[in-house]
Amino acid sequence: MSERESMPTDVVIVGGGVAGLAASIRLKQLNEELEVVVLEKGSEIGAHILSGAVVDPKALDELLPDWRHMDCPMAETPVTDNWHWALTKNGKFAIPHLAMPPFMSNDGCYTGSLGNLTRWLGEQAESLGVMVFPGFPASEVMFNDAGAVTGVITQDMGVAADGSHKPDYQPGMEIHAKYTLFAEGARGNLTKQMKAKFDLEANCQPQVYGLGVKELWDIDPDKHVPGRVIHTQGWPLSESDTWGGGFLYHQANGQVAIGFVTALDYKNPYVSPFQEFQRWKHHPAIREYLEGGTRVAYGARVINEGGWQSVPKLAFPGGALIGCAAGFVNVPRIKGSHTAMKSGMLAAEAVAKAIADGAEHTEVAEYEANLRESWIATELKKVKNAQPLVAKFGGDVGTVLAGIDMWMRQLKIGVLPAMKHHRDYTELQRADLHQPIDYPKPDGKISFDRLTSVSYSFTNHAEDQPNHLKVEDLEMQRESEFEVFAGPSTRYCPAGVYEWLVEEGQEPKFQINSQNCVHCKTCDIKDPNQNIEWTTPEGGGGPNYPNM
Repeated sequence: MSERESMPTDVVIVGGGVAGLAASIRLKQLNEELEVVVLEKGSEIGAHILSGAVVDPKALDELLPDWRHMDCPMAETPVTDNWHWALTKNGKFAIPHLAMPPFMSNDGCYTGSLGNLTRWLGEQAESLGVMVFPGFPASEVMFNDAGAVTGVITQDMGVAADGSHKPDYQPGMEIHAKYTLFAEGARGNLTKQMKAKFDLEANCQPQVYGLGVKELWDIDPDKHVPGRVIHTQGWPLSESDTWGGGFLYHQANGQVAIGFVTALDYKNPYVSPFQEFQRWKHHPAIREYLEGGTRVAYGARVINEGGWQSVPKLAFPGGALIGCAAGFVNVPRIKGSHTAMKSGMLAAEAVAKAIADGAEHTEVAEYEANLRESWIATELKKVKNAQPLVAKFGGDVGTVLAGIDMWMRQLKIGVLPAMKHHRDYTELQRADLHQPIDYPKPDGKISFDRLTSVSYSFTNHAEDQPNHLKVEDLEMQRESEFEVFAGPSTRYCPAGVYEWLVEEGQEPKFQINSQNCVHCKTCDIKDPNQNIEWTTPEGGGGPNYPNM
């Protein structure tokens, strides 16, 4: 066994997304002498970043006021045209802007690749002296005798599937830090551990999620309107008593980003979010943009949808949660990048002050207090009932009620108390209560199969490594997930990772194609028995998203 190397630093940040990078930049702005390390599991900064995205520049304006003049790729395409459509099977009607509160407007926002914005933020961080290490996932948290977080250990490299050490084996490095910020994004595996160890969700509602599936298309130049933003709701999810919606964003270079979000509290185990997305693309209003175009990229990941009432306790001895690790997505606006960045900045300010005061491994309560008085709180409190109202009353009635609730909060009249959430996996019902859904076959032009789609995510994992998708009880998986729920893992996974192999005279076999995994985390959330755990694979593995 090789001895682990260790590295002392002031602050280690787990995750190189917009929250983690914003935190690192703010730390250096406040004290250029601070040693700051950012660990990113992707092969490069931005490799695992996937979002719509329409970005509210509020936090970016605070962090780097001159960003529009610093070759930032997000500055290329301001939003110029905004539509919200309710879809029926073959038609649509526009929901007027006047029906929505002013804070729902996209005026002043920008549309583009969040991955490219993240890459640019990584450059800004490195220019300030931040040490950014892509391809190094944090796999274990370290604690001192008092139980405070003291840093993390990076993933071992060169471990074979059977656990033996290959010739290129390298043990992970211990990163010892005065403070550790967890910026893993939605459903991070170390974040889960911190929530459990410090009971961070004791006084909040459980987090709930949606699965976003996205493609990037080169379309006919005559159909491209730079800055046009379209959101949809209704069909096809209305046919399966599910809710969610689609988006189509006209971005730079003649491309459109299209995507579809399915709330993961659906009841019918035969629902396939991936195939609902394929159906949606064939709607006449969407298909007209895609015909004659070419798909160039594909990906998927989960999105926090719990809102303000699901924000856990944020600070604990030696560490804090920032960004989507904590869950600051504004669901009706379909935006979370600006709130994620702001949370990272607020954490950085509290940590920098603590270090300046000579503290380490303490609970930075100032971060928690400041965030709960910030514009993040103001914004999310206005929409706290939007998600649960739609979840409870459905897309049509729920949308009307959510609109009324948001207007009441905007006008500060008769505000209703925050509604509760139920964990997504508890909502799944037995298969015998539902009919299988007959999804149409893909045509290879507008709609596609999953395995072909995964090839457009440029996903790669070293073949000979331990399976990072852990099934605790295979017998339970067969008796419950397959026999009771009809194997929903084969449908909720957008990458074809899970298969049930059924041969005559033999028990069904659960096959895990972990090399296909795009790190969306849906299995960790939706498995009806919470029998599957997503963990970090070897560094650099997973998708390599271009311009996503």
